[in-house]
Amino acid sequence: MSAQGDPHSASSTSYARPQCEGIEAVVSGMASPISAAANATTRSVPIVARGLSARTREHESRGTGTNGNVALQDWFLTAEERGNPATELDRRHDDGLAWTLGNAVRPLVHGKSYFAELHSRIDAMGQGDRLLFTNWRGDPDELLDGPGSEVSTVLCAAAKRGVEVKGLIWRSHLDRFRFSAEQNRTLAQDVELDGGQVVLDMRVRVGGSHHQKFVVLRHPSRPDLDVAYVGGIDLSHSRRDDITHQGDPQRQPMAAVYGPRPPWHDIQVEIRGPAVADVEMVFRERWNDPAPLVRNPISRLRDKLQHVDRRLEPLDERLPDPAPCGTQAVQLLRTYPHRLGGYPFAPRGERSVARGYAKVLERAQQLIYIEDQYLWSVDVARTFAQALRKRPTLRVIAVIPHHPDQDGKISRPPNLLGRSNALRLLSRAGGDRVAVYGIENHSGTPVYVHAKVCVIDDVWAAVGSDNFNRRSWTHDSELGCAVIDDAVDEREHDTYPRPSPAAEPARRYARELRLMLSREHLDRAEGDDADLVDPESAFAAFARSASELDAWCASGRTGARPRGRLRPYRLGKLSRWTRLWAGVLYRLVYDPDGRPWNLRRTGRF
Repeated sequence: MSAQGDPHSASSTSYARPQCEGIEAVVSGMASPISAAANATTRSVPIVARGLSARTREHESRGTGTNGNVALQDWFLTAEERGNPATELDRRHDDGLAWTLGNAVRPLVHGKSYFAELHSRIDAMGQGDRLLFTNWRGDPDELLDGPGSEVSTVLCAAAKRGVEVKGLIWRSHLDRFRFSAEQNRTLAQDVELDGGQVVLDMRVRVGGSHHQKFVVLRHPSRPDLDVAYVGGIDLSHSRRDDITHQGDPQRQPMAAVYGPRPPWHDIQVEIRGPAVADVEMVFRERWNDPAPLVRNPISRLRDKLQHVDRRLEPLDERLPDPAPCGTQAVQLLRTYPHRLGGYPFAPRGERSVARGYAKVLERAQQLIYIEDQYLWSVDVARTFAQALRKRPTLRVIAVIPHHPDQDGKISRPPNLLGRSNALRLLSRAGGDRVAVYGIENHSGTPVYVHAKVCVIDDVWAAVGSDNFNRRSWTHDSELGCAVIDDAVDEREHDTYPRPSPAAEPARRYARELRLMLSREHLDRAEGDDADLVDPESAFAAFARSASELDAWCASGRTGARPRGRLRPYRLGKLSRWTRLWAGVLYRLVYDPDGRPWNLRRTGRF
């Protein structure tokens, strides 16, 4: 028996769609309004970047109010701080900024919500429109929204209608390692038969992957419909789950503890406004890389025998940036490794994901909220540990998987070792100010947390493909979306004072993202979050809920099930011998370092 109330409506995982002309005609009813409390306590104040052009300052001054101004270059990386002068991503901006203003960003929590919306948007595309996507894995038979909505069916139908369909999918390693080479090859061939072009991209560092997961939809004759989706959700098996976490019927092989339909928690963000063109630029830079798609002679021979086309057709001309239509500033953060021969757009790699976190964590004062697939690596954890030591009032809430996704005798120990080292470092730095949880569904099955989310002080929020591990920060290609809203959430001014006059007021997007995810994990209905606004109170609410559920499980799960899905994460024990051999595999295979040698020696990114 479960005392859950009714927290499972669509509204508990949706975020109000800022009104932009045109888009509602394509997708309606996909999101419910944001809570009345948030709407009633929101105002807009200017977001400021010092030393900008007069045109930029004029654009930024359109906000109203005189308090709470955010100096964006204090939170975002400047173009120089990105450390990659070869990229066009920042250089293409006339104002010289490394971010864009006037965007509308909306979280889509869970694959089912994202897939349904993506399906609707693609079906509305027509002759001359443009669909660009990248995937780590692509399963052609994965349903986006019921029968007839297979990924390959939807993409092929778009290509037949005259949509320019272009895709980049990681070529992958061998399927005996449970990666996805065969599925990716099939999807590429299906789309190409109907006039699109999807290529298998192995232009990576040795042992690396293309891990970016995004989609860009452009409409030359209807630019108000332009949209991009960025996050951690591939167009593949196991991703189409929802808030009930009963799993995707089309599953991928996973550890037995996750059951026959592994529950899967994930997130993507919808972006509209000028940042859509930034996401498109990420695709263009990769597509235009002149390096061979694959260098392995065996793979090249196999492609020749199977008539796989490795020639990249040129992309159509760039379109003007979409017009501003929202209140959010967006910065794209990326990882590219230091690869032999180099990427033309990142000759020594790019580590703006790592640099972006290093910069923003210097400002953290109250609460860092994390959802992550791994939370590995001492190199990564050290950045968070420094913030915890610097601010005695700073707290960390982390939501991670209870168990690795694979349970092999070789694969499991390196996973546990990487996480153990990172969490012990965080614990030494923050003590009881660090709380780590896993989640389970109402049947008691662990939920695999695949989301990659970080919210800092309810001001800065990031969602992307990048995990908190060294591989994501240095070795594989990654794309994250960092957001700061112009709209201030004023609830804290009524009840919860800021820790200091210098602290930034909470922003609507970041706070609502954290509250939305918190309500799900605590089994709260929309609006039942007054005690979650204040960081200290939220920290206590998480601890209380996890303790109650853990005690109920320990008692044999008798009586009414407490509200909530959180249980404390417990570190596994590894013998000294296991730590020795697992440490070698961890460093070389599971969490390798893709930095140039000079940065490795100094510990910098």
